[in-house]
Amino acid sequence: MSDTKDKDAKDDGKPSQIIATGRRKRAVARVRLKAGEGKVTINKKRTLETYFTRENDRTVLLIPLKMTSTMGKFDVFITLHGGGATGQAGAARLGISRALVKADQAHYTVLKAAGFLTRDAREVERKKPGQAGARRSFQFSKR
Repeated sequence: MSDTKDKDAKDDGKPSQIIATGRRKRAVARVRLKAGEGKVTINKKRTLETYFTRENDRTVLLIPLKMTSTMGKFDVFITLHGGGATGQAGAARLGISRALVKADQAHYTVLKAAGFLTRDAREVERKKPGQAGARRSFQFSKR
């Protein structure tokens, strides 16, 4: 797995940054948490508001921080690729939740009860040959 300690880790044993990965549908999110004032940066340069235009996606992404009362304590750096906006928001939520548990094990019970530490395994079913879609057949004609 990924190493959670950075090269410039402090002498008190705590890592200077925490790294975790989240996935949903085809989206993958690599999340880094650093001590800071609560900035969220996506793909190295974009803010949360410019990347996610829907309010629901922004809420989904930030809810683990709100539930654990760590909203202004960490700067969040997210690298997203694959999937669509909703899948990316869900992947980022899982990544942030996993990173928060690595930062403080006390957050585990709150996040687990909310279902934020469970990977949503639902994927799009593949299209079958000779059919219009995954399950939809072409229209039947008797004559």
